[in-house]
Amino acid sequence: MTKVDTNPVDAPALLGPWQLMWRKFRRHRIAYFSLWLVGLIYFMALTGGFLAPQDPDETNRRGIFAPPQGIHFFAADETGETRFQLHAKSLVMQIDQSTMRRSYEPHEDKIVPLGFFVKGYEYKLFGFIPSTRHFFGPVDPDHKVNFLGADRLGRDILSRIVLGTQVSMSIGLVGVIVSLLIGVSLGGLSGYYGGWIDTLIQRLIEFIRSIPTIPLWMGLAAAIPLGWPPLRTYFVVTLIVSMIGWTGLAREVRGKFLSLRNEDFIIAARLDGLTDWEVIWKHMVPSFSSHIIASLTLAVPLMILAETSLSFLGIGLQPPIISWGTLLKEAQNIRTIIEAPWLLIAPGSMIVIAVLALNFLGDGLRDAADPNAH
Repeated sequence: MTKVDTNPVDAPALLGPWQLMWRKFRRHRIAYFSLWLVGLIYFMALTGGFLAPQDPDETNRRGIFAPPQGIHFFAADETGETRFQLHAKSLVMQIDQSTMRRSYEPHEDKIVPLGFFVKGYEYKLFGFIPSTRHFFGPVDPDHKVNFLGADRLGRDILSRIVLGTQVSMSIGLVGVIVSLLIGVSLGGLSGYYGGWIDTLIQRLIEFIRSIPTIPLWMGLAAAIPLGWPPLRTYFVVTLIVSMIGWTGLAREVRGKFLSLRNEDFIIAARLDGLTDWEVIWKHMVPSFSSHIIASLTLAVPLMILAETSLSFLGIGLQPPIISWGTLLKEAQNIRTIIEAPWLLIAPGSMIVIAVLALNFLGDGLRDAADPNAH
């Protein structure tokens, strides 16, 4: 007698919209790589003090405009034998008496041992955990090594870039959140109600978009009192950047709401007794949330570039706040760039990498959220 298999055939797994979006996103290799790169940059922002090898505000008059120091792997010990030893060569400063220009030469016989999880200046990990451990740096905290060079006060550029990541990348996130709230609220009201509300909000958007960006920033930044503490200035600059970023999102939300407000599930929600606010936030916004996420991801680099431009022009964040924009301000004149090109190359490279990674990530999310994209 033939034995009949009574086990049911496994039905194919049904994937939700977010799972389908994730599967499609992973096929976009550049965007997937950019996701990890953006995550690494934000990890650097979260653990800034741990990754910074030196105190970013510590000056060193013997290291003014010191060039980048390379990492060497092998050194000779007391017996003359070569052995593995992470180290950097000490720099000897010389001043040309005729031109009064500084120059640095590596000291071949004097090395600075390097190591992992070394002790250094005190900082607060994640903003509240006191610590003196650093991921990589000189074994002796009294020794100074500038892996990306030093500025006009002898401050370490690498440490300042790492700490500047906290401000520049957080301004992008905070600015996007503010733009999200304003853009979705005003754009939703405009598309949902229409009529005079739509006309009023659209004329407001057109007025803001018609104002030249730089004069608008300058006018808003000029209203910031010079005596304000750095933290308050930081939040005001974030609001200034957000004043421009919400208009594009509001236009996109308005268009989506115009196409959704007469759909059957929206009419059913109204007949069910839901308020207009509940219909907007419980049914209409979630129906195209993936598109909003993609749009916000593309808006973050614009926020970062806006902060960088404001600080570079001297109307944004000011020292002692450290951001990528204030670091670029150090390289405003040709003489400084000729004498210390790393002041422009180091922070400029970080801005380019972060902006490109966020743009690629946003493009990948937008393609993954679009059901018609291939």
